Amino acid sequence: MTGTWEAHPHARAVETLQALVRIPTVSHPDQLDPQAFEDLLVELERRFPLIHQRLEVTRVHTHGLLVHWPGASAARPVVLMAHLDVVPVEDGWTHPPFSGDLVDGSVWGRGTLDDKGCVVGICEAVEALLERDFVPAQDVWISLGCDEEVFGQGAPLAVAELVRRGVRPWLVVDEGGAVASEAFPGIGAPIGVVGVTEKGVTSLELSVEGSGGHASTPTRNGPTARLARAITRLDRAPLPARVPEPTVELFRRLAPHAPAPLRPVLANAGRLRPLLTRVLLAAGPETAAMARTTVAVTTLSGSPAINVIAANAKAGVNIRVMVGDTVAGVVEHVRRTIGDDQVRLEVVEAHEPSPLSPVDDDAFRLLESTIREVFPDAVPAPYVMMAATDARHFTTICERVYRFAPFRMTLAQRQSIHAADEHLGIEALLDGVDWYRRLIERLPA
Repeated sequence: MTGTWEAHPHARAVETLQALVRIPTVSHPDQLDPQAFEDLLVELERRFPLIHQRLEVTRVHTHGLLVHWPGASAARPVVLMAHLDVVPVEDGWTHPPFSGDLVDGSVWGRGTLDDKGCVVGICEAVEALLERDFVPAQDVWISLGCDEEVFGQGAPLAVAELVRRGVRPWLVVDEGGAVASEAFPGIGAPIGVVGVTEKGVTSLELSVEGSGGHASTPTRNGPTARLARAITRLDRAPLPARVPEPTVELFRRLAPHAPAPLRPVLANAGRLRPLLTRVLLAAGPETAAMARTTVAVTTLSGSPAINVIAANAKAGVNIRVMVGDTVAGVVEHVRRTIGDDQVRLEVVEAHEPSPLSPVDDDAFRLLESTIREVFPDAVPAPYVMMAATDARHFTTICERVYRFAPFRMTLAQRQSIHAADEHLGIEALLDGVDWYRRLIERLPA
């Protein structure tokens, strides 16, 4: 992008993102602030008046929105997705997390990347096209969820509403991948990674009960010791690693951009899966997660006081199930690895991996070509998304569900998602608006 960003036709998107970030629409598992979400919906209506005046806007669940933009045809409808809620914040921010500060060419704050940047990108693109009286070739639906971060009911209810209306989308695009730099060692070109599936999410609770008592008279193998041993065993016994087909295709596409010694290895990824598996595992946690089901112990609880032996010790385990694995198989692996009948295992939630969306398909080729048009230096490629999105619910009504946020992101930015110092570059935001606009303009008749 040339010139200053203030001259960009979508420059108002910057102030809009700042305004949305300043409204703390935080999702908690057991509560949310309804007034914050109401304020956000009011702000959306103020910032995007034509969307609310000319299009059909339906409230879904508590604060989600489903917007219908009739096109020249309803034969192959498209759904563009994002979510309005954000995760809680912790300490360590350079700029206040709900300030929307504009510093060093970026908007800073919780939700800039996950996922209010996409909310602004989609809505600004549609608003600008409405100003031109543009009519898309196909019906366009905008689905804005309100409880994605807590695995809520907003997306399932949006799917139910589409089913009620007889809508079967041709293409669904949600958050997920990005134009990622520093994604693989030795690869200089950014990669426009498009999630063609996502890992399943399963949560377990491990618990051990005992008699408790005073800390001055401990017994061997009490609840905390048994739980600690179970956690250690899990940490030492990762699930088998392998390279799934989308990752093989990712490597094939990266081969021309890799250092010379790696090119033949990546180009022949299908025949060299064991070697590539070892490379992924050695390259760091981000790439290692592409090769196996991951198991992470996330929450711990025990005694209420330092001088009291815990009568009950608990651990939460978050599992991301790789394509090709099953929830039942993973749970059995955990049970077998722990090998202790006194450690109780409860399945809190269970979601299988999402079906694979096609790569050799007109819908994927549309995403690819739009990525190349807006980000000419990027390599479009499929991948397995490690995190969970609302998109997984749409796989029941659509075979072509993809996960891509059209923003340039550094490794540090990707690591800031759900952490401190989340921020989105101004030029990256504006390029993202352009990507959504061009995608809509290029929908096939």
